Amino acid sequence: MTRCGFVALVGAPNAGKSTLLNRLTGAKLSIVSPKAQTTRFRVLGIMMHNSAQLLLVDTPGIFAPKRKLDRAMVAAAWTGADDADLVLLLVDSKAGFTNGVRTVVDRLKASGRRVWLVLNKSDLIPAARLLPLIAALNAELTFEETFMVSATTGDGIKAMLDALAAAVPESPYLYPEDDLTDLPDRLLAAELVREQIFLQTHEEVPYACTVETESFKEMKDGAVRIEATVYVSRAGHKAILIGAGGTRIRDIGARARSQLQGLLDRKVHLFLNVKERAGWDEEGARLRAIGLEDPA
Repeated sequence: MTRCGFVALVGAPNAGKSTLLNRLTGAKLSIVSPKAQTTRFRVLGIMMHNSAQLLLVDTPGIFAPKRKLDRAMVAAAWTGADDADLVLLLVDSKAGFTNGVRTVVDRLKASGRRVWLVLNKSDLIPAARLLPLIAALNAELTFEETFMVSATTGDGIKAMLDALAAAVPESPYLYPEDDLTDLPDRLLAAELVREQIFLQTHEEVPYACTVETESFKEMKDGAVRIEATVYVSRAGHKAILIGAGGTRIRDIGARARSQLQGLLDRKVHLFLNVKERAGWDEEGARLRAIGLEDPA
């Protein structure tokens, strides 16, 4: 008997959803940074555990949207939750029951979905201090299960996986057993460039840019040539990204290329171009290029 099901990871920004997805799958599928709202679209991670295929859906953090991009991100998060067999509500144990968490809880309560509570970063808080948080959350929404984990260290992960493998529906596998994701390589390339922008720039710059893979060509020697464009909202952001004498964009490209070569298991030639495009975050075409649906 085999089991297979979709498990959505939802929560407020910076709850650790992407870190957890990468920990569970053992691969760098979803980009991570210390900044909130790094994830912009649903990322599927495929893993096998105890004869079950778990289809893990990392979703954007849920927050109050302002731009069309923001609305598309939040819509993607809720679509991921609505389509899942089971929802894991990730809560940052250190931050606790914030207003952002309450917004997510209220929506889940109205949805009637099966929801498990996962207190992440539990290694940073004494267990005794987590019990009131668990009680407060369960007073608002009845969770089928509760787990205390650390996506960073792996604490509590195996117990949660065992429970998930037993909880998803009886079903044939939906993907080949050795698949890790359905994310296209060209989108993965753009995301790894964007991750480096988050890690190497500050304030509004990471949020005011997007990355699109313009060309992804297989070479005769087995390598791949990738050309990507970074769109920014302002001329000042373009100058920051390029850096003095082009040093920063070269460093962004070098680090992204190194990550890509590890994931694709072959040599990568990566070429980056930076263009100013005011209002890109309100363009349906730009949203579709990064895997989002136009909320309009």
